[in-house]
Amino acid sequence: MSTDLTTIIDTFQGKNILVIGDMVADVYLDGRISRISREAPVLVLKQAGEKIVAGGAANVVNNIATLGGNVYAVGLVGDDHAARGIRRALEQNGAHTEGLFADETRPTISKTRIIAGGRATVSQQIVRIDKETDAPMTAQMERAIERYIQDLLPRIEGVVISDYGAGTVTPHLQEILIHWCREHDIPSMVDSRYDIRRFTHIGYVKQNDAELAAAVGSELPDEQALYAAGQELLSDMQADGILVTRGELGMVLFEKDGSTHSIPVTDKSEVFDVSGAGDTCVATVILALAAHAAPAKAAELSNYASGIAVRKLGTATVSADELRNKVGER
Repeated sequence: MSTDLTTIIDTFQGKNILVIGDMVADVYLDGRISRISREAPVLVLKQAGEKIVAGGAANVVNNIATLGGNVYAVGLVGDDHAARGIRRALEQNGAHTEGLFADETRPTISKTRIIAGGRATVSQQIVRIDKETDAPMTAQMERAIERYIQDLLPRIEGVVISDYGAGTVTPHLQEILIHWCREHDIPSMVDSRYDIRRFTHIGYVKQNDAELAAAVGSELPDEQALYAAGQELLSDMQADGILVTRGELGMVLFEKDGSTHSIPVTDKSEVFDVSGAGDTCVATVILALAAHAAPAKAAELSNYASGIAVRKLGTATVSADELRNKVGER
């Protein structure tokens, strides 16, 4: 089994993948406690450092890049410090960022975490500040992204739609991508926590169990209910497969031929942080599918990759060598 999975990792190296979605800058501002403010009973922090990490769809891009894919990021950002941080974070791993279009009238989506600590205290997050706009994408920006996509698609071997509800994936762009992938037998996958049913005819759908419950509008109290919900969503969306992640319970893949695959977690110990593990899962699946792996094998491999990601703090990436080593342990 490990030999099969290792072969997939080798085969998906250099595959051309397009990722479109809501690019997020995860900003970490590190402050040292200086004193109590005279203006209000709050801490005064002296800024000691700043780090910008790729979040949202950008984390999918980064994971594909570190796993060895040749990945093209497509999305909308502002003309600001956060956008420059996202570009740096992606480019240092070899991702293409020409498809990140800057709109100076809107801010880059960002989540700024203020971390406070002192020489004798443990650093901890004290507040998070989110920045984004509810304004829809302009027609001019949509046309620019469409032109870029149309030029790029003939060389693409896999497509990911990573929707965080910020409006980057418009109905028009979605239609272009899903239609192209169906017409040219290109694997596609969507990860969205909002209105997943709008992505009808997509290749594969990734949902966690809570998102699946919301999608079918009912509780999932047991295995029977979860399996019924997975089959319902698969049928309604006319997809090739639905991959449901379940935390410590592993994953379940529902395929259109009626087969169902339950995949247990590889190791339940040392789970530090589940942030971004879903992005790692999606990145691994699309690369494996682009390498013509069987969907069940793609899901199994993604389970190993996610197991590595949850042992790292924050929105982490997984390298091809890490994945090879993990698979080789089995």
